[in-house]
Amino acid sequence: MRLISWNVNGIRAVYRKGFLDFIRENNADIYCLQETKVSTMDIPIELKEIEGYNSYWFPAQKKGYSGVVSYTKIQPIDVKYGLGDSIFDAEGRVLTFEFNDFYLINAYFPNAQHGLTRLDFKIKFDELFLEYIEDLRNKKPIIICGDFNVAHQEIDIARPKENEGNPGFTIEERRWMTKLLNHGYIDTFRLLHPDEIKYTWWSYRTKARERNIGWRIDYFIVSSELKNRIKEVNILSNVMGSDHCPIELVIN
Repeated sequence: MRLISWNVNGIRAVYRKGFLDFIRENNADIYCLQETKVSTMDIPIELKEIEGYNSYWFPAQKKGYSGVVSYTKIQPIDVKYGLGDSIFDAEGRVLTFEFNDFYLINAYFPNAQHGLTRLDFKIKFDELFLEYIEDLRNKKPIIICGDFNVAHQEIDIARPKENEGNPGFTIEERRWMTKLLNHGYIDTFRLLHPDEIKYTWWSYRTKARERNIGWRIDYFIVSSELKNRIKEVNILSNVMGSDHCPIELVIN
């Protein structure tokens, strides 16, 4: 099974840059997209349903903000929208799919924002998210994908010293990521590529992508029960269209 996750930073914008060609060329079993920035009424007709896939949209209540969507060839047993908290769920951040032998979660974590104005909000989201997945894990193994908005270790960011304490590289955010992994979850890319330096997000400013001054903030995380089923994990850094690039998991 092949899964692709991508923060598209506006699905209408990436659609104009050849998104449907990307879908057809890669032919993954499941696509999980974050930051769609589209309300239900504004979804381009070509994206509402893509041939061969079931689509599930969870937009934010605020227009042009946040939102997630998943396209899947495999019919899920059940789909859940949100975490069950009205404040977080108003921002359209989490889609959960139950399949026969695992749960798949498409997640777009909050950004702590300039001045760390939303750091407390993000940490509350993080803690609730961990409670949520631990409850699910009592039933089946977990696959989580999406934009976590945190670079976990210094290897995951081009300029760690300069960014200490900045949004996405605060002690609090990194500590929570460590806590998640210590609960028996695996950063699949780091498992298969322990020393490789690759990034998934680059600022639009100062030609950061051309200079590869980036951050690895998009992840496939799996519960340890699935460790031996991980076959490949790839960062598709040559795919353009967003300030993030897609990531890929192949799992048996």
